[in-house]
Amino acid sequence: MQLKGRPKFGSENVVPHVPTHVAIIMDGNGRWAQQQGLPRLAGHRAGVDNIRPVEESLWEHGVKYVTVYAFSTENWYRPTEEVEGLMAILLECIYKETQALHERDVRILHLGRMDRLSPNLRNAVNYSQELTRANKGITLSVAFDYGGRSEILEAVKQIVWEGIPPEELDESIFGRYLYTAHLPDPDLIIRTGGELRLSNFLLWQSAYSEYYTTPTLWPDLGSADVDRAMDAFRHRQRRFGTLQPEDTSV
Repeated sequence: MQLKGRPKFGSENVVPHVPTHVAIIMDGNGRWAQQQGLPRLAGHRAGVDNIRPVEESLWEHGVKYVTVYAFSTENWYRPTEEVEGLMAILLECIYKETQALHERDVRILHLGRMDRLSPNLRNAVNYSQELTRANKGITLSVAFDYGGRSEILEAVKQIVWEGIPPEELDESIFGRYLYTAHLPDPDLIIRTGGELRLSNFLLWQSAYSEYYTTPTLWPDLGSADVDRAMDAFRHRQRRFGTLQPEDTSV
């Protein structure tokens, strides 16, 4: 399936300064449900249903990698009914959406722990990753039971366990032990719902990411919001700690 107006990756049709990797903190599901007079789980369901339309909008802009923050390591402390409902929604979503994403050549990845997921959910996650493993289109990574501090700590433990000498350890080697080992760092992090926190999301990988926040609640985020985020990114000057030629006189 070819979306109308989608830029061809690697061609001169790609708009300059488009982020290669966009990561999204999907905030505001509960507030959206409250505004609609609905239970919180209805907000989470609406939020899950909005992942594919937003991914398609980013795809049209030429983004190659999209990572969504679906469930953090801290979310386990929410009420049991809400956690169980979120698990059920994710399970349903995987079986509902995977085939359609596969037909669009989307590759699906899971970022986070797997050991605390139910056997049914682990099987579903493995199914979605295996089915789409060879796809060459956009990569959609779902951070579920993910925490940035936990990820870094687990990487350190693995490095120690493998006995890598400290003098050989550098950022490149360390990055191989993260969940995102095969992904580029995010160029742009979008947070919905008007909050200004990173919330333990991609702490190592976001060292030089551009940050964009919008008051729009996640279930309401549409293509116009994506357009505004892309436009804001185009107007950023990414120095990565260095000076550009026009800055040297300052």
